[in-house]
Amino acid sequence: MSELAVELYGTLIGTLAGSGSDFDFHGSADGLSRFGLDATVLSVAIPFAAVRPRSQKRRRQKFFRELLPEGQARVVLARQAGLDPEDVLGLLSRYGRDLAGALQIWDTADPEEPRSPSIEPVSEAEVAEMLRTAAAHPLGNFTPGGKTSLAGVQEKIVLARTDRGWARALDGWPSTHIIKPISTSWPTMIFDEEYGSRIARALDLARHETRIEVFGGVPALVIERYDRDAAAPGGRLHQEDFNQALGCSGNEKCQRYGGKASLARIAEILSSLGDRGSLERLYKLVVLAVAIGNLDLHAKNLSLLHPPDAEPVLAPAYDVVPMAHLPNDGELALAVAGEYRHASVTIDHLVREGMAWRLPNAEALARETLLAIAEVVRDHGPHAGAYPGLAGDIARFSSNLLEGRPAGTGANVIAFEPQPEPPTPGL
Repeated sequence: MSELAVELYGTLIGTLAGSGSDFDFHGSADGLSRFGLDATVLSVAIPFAAVRPRSQKRRRQKFFRELLPEGQARVVLARQAGLDPEDVLGLLSRYGRDLAGALQIWDTADPEEPRSPSIEPVSEAEVAEMLRTAAAHPLGNFTPGGKTSLAGVQEKIVLARTDRGWARALDGWPSTHIIKPISTSWPTMIFDEEYGSRIARALDLARHETRIEVFGGVPALVIERYDRDAAAPGGRLHQEDFNQALGCSGNEKCQRYGGKASLARIAEILSSLGDRGSLERLYKLVVLAVAIGNLDLHAKNLSLLHPPDAEPVLAPAYDVVPMAHLPNDGELALAVAGEYRHASVTIDHLVREGMAWRLPNAEALARETLLAIAEVVRDHGPHAGAYPGLAGDIARFSSNLLEGRPAGTGANVIAFEPQPEPPTPGL
């Protein structure tokens, strides 16, 4: 295969060369000139270097591999492109024009490159059809111009929002929203996630909009992309998830699989950046995960933002999904002070975890966060489509933690009736 160009914030920072899954990243003089030697604007795991260390080749490979979807979505996209699912370069060549963060990747031998990105307006009915067929056309890559890749296993499409409505993002136009249809296996999940995201916003852990919208009778969760910013070069704000930052790949995002990912290692990276605010936000995210039963706070659901001219910071909360009520093993993806079982976590575990990160105010911060969560749940109920016991579960988990009991103790212990959000029109 020919070389793939790697562009970041409008600068060609290097190339990917090799074949299939055996490739390497070669930095460019332009990248070094713009961002400087040892710059971590691409990744804290891959600083810009004049000479690429041979020992870091696998880490460089993992970084780019983690830009691709997981599971069945990757298999389907590979089949549509006539590629092997393990052909990382082939997949990035086909779908690398609209990636997470500010990267764009394309084949230097393609006579149509560099392409001129465009948008194609879509009607409400067309969006509904894209949602119905999201499994067959992951990320909405319907046409040859669909060149989006986004990590994750959940079915979703991406679209661009314009002054005139929704549009397909073609040939590298930056998509602005992720849209998830109702899961046939877990029909309350998008409504549960909307509630989790609303609580995260109330804690100032996120500011991007997350809402339920109905397209031609098809309900969906509409998520504004936090890695898109009209003021940034090309409308993109670069990010890397902590699988990439830690040199992990695939299921290593969960601590049980290899032990490479952990809250302590993620906190260590934030501490090394000297960003106390990001460290405290990470801690609040962990408290939130335990309080709402978000078992899926793994290394790919935590990220760093890399502004072009500033130090990295912890990205806003995303994929905040209460799931303790779903059929699962009841374990947290990342252990809290060595405890994986969500139902067994206490405030003591949370405090010991925070203290291990050198957060002397860990207990006060945990209690402040738990009280804020309890207040949100008391005053604002979930969407009518959410799991019926969701507010009660979160109230119970929060109360148990505040009282020093394990999160999963007993039945509901707070008697209240939160006002539910009104049903979305069309449901």
